[in-house]
Amino acid sequence: MKKIKLLLSFIYNNKIRSFLFQIITLVVIVYFFYSASGNVVNNIESRGMQTGFGFLGAESGFNISEFLIDYSSTSSNLMVFYVGLINTIVVSVVGIIFASIIGFVVGIARLSNNWLIAKLAGGYIELFRNIPILLQILFWYNLAIVSLPSTKQSFELFNSIFINLRGIYLPKPIATEGFVWVFVALIAGIVLRTLIKCHFKKMHNKTGVKTNTLTYSLLLIIVLPIAVYFTLGSPMVFDYPALKGFNFRGGMSLSPEFLSLAFALSIYSATYIAEAIRSGVESVSNGQKEAALAIGLTQRQSLKLVVLPQALKVAIPPIINQYLNLTKNSSLASAIGYSDLVSVFTGTVLTQVGQALEIIFMTMMVYLTISLLISLVLNIVNYKMSIKER
Repeated sequence: MKKIKLLLSFIYNNKIRSFLFQIITLVVIVYFFYSASGNVVNNIESRGMQTGFGFLGAESGFNISEFLIDYSSTSSNLMVFYVGLINTIVVSVVGIIFASIIGFVVGIARLSNNWLIAKLAGGYIELFRNIPILLQILFWYNLAIVSLPSTKQSFELFNSIFINLRGIYLPKPIATEGFVWVFVALIAGIVLRTLIKCHFKKMHNKTGVKTNTLTYSLLLIIVLPIAVYFTLGSPMVFDYPALKGFNFRGGMSLSPEFLSLAFALSIYSATYIAEAIRSGVESVSNGQKEAALAIGLTQRQSLKLVVLPQALKVAIPPIINQYLNLTKNSSLASAIGYSDLVSVFTGTVLTQVGQALEIIFMTMMVYLTISLLISLVLNIVNYKMSIKER
């Protein structure tokens, strides 16, 4: 009887029962994945399919139109993975930068007292937010192909920049001996600027006197590297593009695929970022704004020093989501032939070797890692911007 009562006391104990339910749930999940993986292995063996990552060392056998590292058709499938990864990161970073700028400007414009500016900003948001991103990518790509001139009739700027239906051709900077010191000067300037900013921040906390560090930042980050550059005799040369035959040779180029994809991702994601900025600004109470004006701050100072720091605290979490969506939406690049990770690796390489599990797993891990890094960085920014109570 005592044993039964003891057993019942264990069963009716909320903590013990909760712990048992969690153990049972964990066992069920582990058993499910164990059974599923066993079935996958058995099916692969029964069909005689190849497994493993040995295919990464095999020759790719195909060319890629756009790459930032050395690549040819004789390169390995692993190099294809690196090319696609770099292209994905580049278009995502460019899209995030321009989406942030456009979104911030449009979000502030949406709150403007000027009727026309506010309505134009609202119209931009409603137009691009409600059209699927894939259709926008296709639209801008086809518009670029139709509207830009042929190679021999290229738009020319400063006799060194050429724009045609094959893309934008720019001078390619090539660092020579001694340029490393310019880079060292830039790093040193960034470090010194950070130390100076921390110093004046501590002084502000002690005395209440705020010092503008913009001049120091410009001198250390811009003027110092430029001075070192000219002191060393301009240790950089430029490879200019030139028309040879039916195409340009030399320099560097931005393809219509890259431009269309980056532009579409930017203007689409900017609509949601603009709404996040607007909602963040509107979350700041009118009392805060009136108090800022009452102590003598101008409208610009009030926006910079009072409104935006509090607004961004609210806006950053949804902005993080839009950065993640933009990165994942870059996988739609295959619709216009841009050589991103999904197009060249999950597409072409998968078609050749047929090892879907390994290739798709690697691709998923890449997007998962990029997304986690973006979340980590922005969460750190969000924490740094949080208002600290004293």
